[in-house]
Amino acid sequence: MAGLPALPYGGGIKKTTQVKFLGYDHNLGAGDGALWHMENLTGDYAPVLATRSPRYLAGTLKEPGGIYGRDGLFWVDGDGFYAKGEKKGKVAPGEKTFVSLGPRILIFPDKAFYHTGTGEFGNLEAEWTGIASFGDGTYAGEAAKGNTIATAEEPFPFSVNDGIAISGGPEGTEKTAVVREISEDGRELRFYENTFGETAWLGQLTLKREIPDLEFLCENENRLWGCKGNTIYASRLGDPFNWNVFDGLSTDSYAAEVGSGGEFTGCCSYLGYPVFFKEDHIYKVYGSKPSNFQVMGSASLGVEKGSGKSLAVAGERLFYLSRAGVVTYGGGMPENISHPFGEERYCHGVGGSDGEKYYLSMEDRSGQSHLFVFDAGTGLWHREDSSDVLGFAWDGALYFLTRQGKLWLAGKPRAGLGSWKREKEFYSLAEFGDFTEDSPDKKGLSRFQLRLELEEGAELQVSLQFDSDGVWRRAAVLTAGKKRSLVVPIVPRRCDHWRLKLEGRGGWKLYALSRELYSGSDLFRHK
Repeated sequence: MAGLPALPYGGGIKKTTQVKFLGYDHNLGAGDGALWHMENLTGDYAPVLATRSPRYLAGTLKEPGGIYGRDGLFWVDGDGFYAKGEKKGKVAPGEKTFVSLGPRILIFPDKAFYHTGTGEFGNLEAEWTGIASFGDGTYAGEAAKGNTIATAEEPFPFSVNDGIAISGGPEGTEKTAVVREISEDGRELRFYENTFGETAWLGQLTLKREIPDLEFLCENENRLWGCKGNTIYASRLGDPFNWNVFDGLSTDSYAAEVGSGGEFTGCCSYLGYPVFFKEDHIYKVYGSKPSNFQVMGSASLGVEKGSGKSLAVAGERLFYLSRAGVVTYGGGMPENISHPFGEERYCHGVGGSDGEKYYLSMEDRSGQSHLFVFDAGTGLWHREDSSDVLGFAWDGALYFLTRQGKLWLAGKPRAGLGSWKREKEFYSLAEFGDFTEDSPDKKGLSRFQLRLELEEGAELQVSLQFDSDGVWRRAAVLTAGKKRSLVVPIVPRRCDHWRLKLEGRGGWKLYALSRELYSGSDLFRHK
């Protein structure tokens, strides 16, 4: 009869239930119920979909330069270096790289150090300029020729076994030599006999213990390793002050250039080896001493330029941001794990780890920051928020410092939190991809059923969008204080595909999502 609604073509009501929520998936071909976009969700309860744990504000920095964790938290704020909240020394303002060797924390590019045992703060380099002489002296209590530099001015600021660069003297004396002995008053440096020949000379000299201008550093087997440009460097064994000692001993410094083009983009210690990265090469240094060190390279996806701080180990594997996306590296060929990001490309990665999860802050093509978390156990990605992270640090828990100066404790704290402030209720979002119910035909959606747990005072808004029309229609606002199933009735609507969005304030967990629908005919597909 004319004017009466048409009955649906095809079979009756169908109910579909989803109990596994598989993380972030920004691909057009993602399956029913995949999460196209999210905010402040976590994989801690996978396959249950849930909001992340609250963060705690540990402090606020005015001019953040970086953070480091090792038996305490250390950071740079403006021109100050702070150990556990107390200022210990002065550095130049700007972004820093930290690494430790023994009890010392080293700060680059300042080439400064802090001794965690004595509290001493100083410079790795040392320089002396003044009037000095070359001449004969003694060595091991015996007379020696051409082996001494002496001064009547301020004592020399060097130590035995320092390799020092000598400049300003006569021909044949401008070299790098190793100090073997120092007089009690510090005004005589003694070297091997005939280091300076028969030269007898008095004049102005410059002596310097130099450190290479390193961009990336790591510690491996009691040596400090670093790289810059096309060269790999290693310090003297156990001695971060000396990089120019070449005596033919197992304790010597080390330096080697590599043959591939491009500059180094990062380094780390992994599986017992120092590993160095370019954008398209990975180098590992094998051996136990300079005489048998071997630099072995392979043409592989290395660290993207500008993402040297993305390197972190989680689940015993190394993760970093390459120019092809995020990869995981186990010592062989890197494996790309960026498929869930779809066509989006990211850069300027900064990474950290709590041992099982890999945290990565990176920028999209518009310059917007995103903090993602990869669970090495489940293989799932989750997006937290838009935090622009300057650095991560582990000190019994994972901390991160934003470029805006906020120092946050992330994840679940293991110890007392003192006066730290818990963040206020945060916004959360779960926007699902297209639901097609594996059918190209029109279908009618009649209601939802959510098995849901909300914290006391929490609220969750449910919205729907049909056939990608860009309009989100609120279906319900849910509140509950315990785990229960909630029915969301809606006005039945026929569509080709539809989307679901959950927006919350406060904590919640989604255990199951059921929907009832009826299928139609392909006659209605284009209407």
